[in-house]
Amino acid sequence: MAPQSNTGAGAEAELPEYAGHYRLESFLGSGGMGVVHVARSTSGMKLAVKIVHAEFARDPEFRGRFRQEVAAARKVSGAFTASVVDADPDAERPWMATLFIPGPTLSDEVKRNGPMAPAELRRLMAGLAEALRDIHRVGVVHRDLKPSNVLLAEDGPKVIDFGISRPKDSELRTETGKLIGTPPFMAPEQFRRPREVGPAADVFALGSVMVHAATGRGPFDSDSPYVVAYQVVHDEPDLTGVPANLAPLIMRCLAKEPEDRPTPDELMRELRSVAASYDTQAFIPAQRTGEVPRPEPKEEAAPRRRPSRKAVLASVAVVLVLAGVFVSLQWLGDGGGSAARGGDDPTATGSAFAGWAVKPVPKAPGAAQCSYGTSQLICAQSGTVFALDPSDGTLLWRHAVAESKQSSPPVVGGGLVQPMVDEERLEALDPASGKARWRRVLPAHNAMQVAGGTLLLTLLDGSVTGVDATTGDTRWSIRIPGQPMPAFVSFAGDPLAYTTNVSDDASSTRVTAVDPATGAVRWDRRLSGNLTPVGSHDGSVFFLSTNNLYGDTDAVVRYTPASRATHRVKLPVARPDAQAAVYGNVVYVLAMSGALDAVDTEAGKRLWNLETSVSRGSVPVADGRHVYFTAADGRLLAVDAGKGSLVGQTPARLGSNSGTIAGALPRPVLAAHHVYATAPDGTVFAVDARKPSGW
Repeated sequence: MAPQSNTGAGAEAELPEYAGHYRLESFLGSGGMGVVHVARSTSGMKLAVKIVHAEFARDPEFRGRFRQEVAAARKVSGAFTASVVDADPDAERPWMATLFIPGPTLSDEVKRNGPMAPAELRRLMAGLAEALRDIHRVGVVHRDLKPSNVLLAEDGPKVIDFGISRPKDSELRTETGKLIGTPPFMAPEQFRRPREVGPAADVFALGSVMVHAATGRGPFDSDSPYVVAYQVVHDEPDLTGVPANLAPLIMRCLAKEPEDRPTPDELMRELRSVAASYDTQAFIPAQRTGEVPRPEPKEEAAPRRRPSRKAVLASVAVVLVLAGVFVSLQWLGDGGGSAARGGDDPTATGSAFAGWAVKPVPKAPGAAQCSYGTSQLICAQSGTVFALDPSDGTLLWRHAVAESKQSSPPVVGGGLVQPMVDEERLEALDPASGKARWRRVLPAHNAMQVAGGTLLLTLLDGSVTGVDATTGDTRWSIRIPGQPMPAFVSFAGDPLAYTTNVSDDASSTRVTAVDPATGAVRWDRRLSGNLTPVGSHDGSVFFLSTNNLYGDTDAVVRYTPASRATHRVKLPVARPDAQAAVYGNVVYVLAMSGALDAVDTEAGKRLWNLETSVSRGSVPVADGRHVYFTAADGRLLAVDAGKGSLVGQTPARLGSNSGTIAGALPRPVLAAHHVYATAPDGTVFAVDARKPSGW
């Protein structure tokens, strides 16, 4: 039921009479995209109802965003969030009702009464850490935690607002045109690597929120969001005024690199003594009088850390009222791991397969990343590269590598295993024994990709070096015209490697195809739109095209170099943070909201759509009969490729480390009618691809 409106109300004070069955009593607040009202249910329950502005209700892209917000909010409802009571994202004016939580926002409280006392700060930090633990546990990343999104209720802080994106909130955009947060509370990776944003970004925001609560300002302070963005990425945080016993923990939260920040569970352990003696009265604003900050003595403050640089830029007013939360799902732009390699036949027939599940590195945190080659499953996990027998999961060999963030699975190139670990040396392993066959110094680089028998290294100056994967010798070193910092992708069965460069206004993309054996440019085209390559088939390359408003995928593009023909198929609804699999001329697009679309680029239409309810999935893979992808809780799901119906899923495998989730989920691996997948509890498992109903 759409909200029923009174007449004569202005846009900023919209006051419909009802949203669904809930009578709206009074106006509570307004933001760039919606209005919030106090409401009552039939039984008298007090609610907060968010109603989308009429102008945005007509926008199908925004409706998709709002639907995503409702799904995320339903998932994370709990002790530290506002529970969703009801919603109708398909109404004429979409709306969502949550329990009404009395109490000011942290932003308003600090404005009225000044910085919080040290004991209150410790309790606030413990409550926010618990909230993030619950949010991350269901596979959601907030990405816009800030003081105006924290309510100070009698029983502790509540994190609110899950999903409305507001372009008016900031003039800052990523290189893809995508707004991803509020600059003073964004993590460095949200500016530098927006597709790699994971749970650690929320921990960074928590650190910034705590500095605001302790001092009344942020750790990076400027009137210009552009200056703040520079400070977040390059400067040290200013912790002047933060209590000395909290400053070290907050400093860890504000580490520049995500892996250097504590998890919510680690924060809770540090603050356990505080959580055990939680004094809920500390958050009751009525205990404070007047508008004068409390005169309580402060603990010794940390020494001042001044920003190293100050830029003079035009100030931009940033209006921050309603917040957005985006479920983070990242595209793994490597060519490895999605299909059989090294001459193996992925469609070879075999006898009935019972499946298996093993934990090759029992105490390792997080999921392994795997690919298939030389009749083995080659995986990497927590400083170890290992090979498994694909028939029964038997461990064939292990090889220790440097403990570093594994950005892609090890792959077979040039007949050897390439660990794909960012450390100070390159090495290639014998696939039979796991022993190093060659080693060489790895120069400082920006990107690394295996294509065929060549390892492509993009150095910091933008030049590309081709290394023979069999011998470790340098084959060639060149600069690629029109590609200032190439980041290559390659696809199984395709002899070429591809790199792209989006124009400054994101209206076009220069695509360059390179022969990895020689470094020669095979073709170079400028195509319309902001494009990301996702696969190739029969001489054509397939792309996802994103819009400039939200950075959502709004079309699938097929380009055929031989004829220079471009086919663009528009999606009925734009999809946020989409990833895709290509099989034949069909592209399967999986959005972070769980929507899965099958798009036939030959017929020029969408074949089907399925709402999977998986808010954060891996890159999908397809074999013509099914589409497979994994969920953040370790499930492997199978969807009928012809009908678009869910036909099977494995049990969840969260394990003891369920309080944390990876920034990106490893994609499944297809080979010989088997599907291989990994889970957060460290399990590597295999199932019969032909019989997902029996999983």
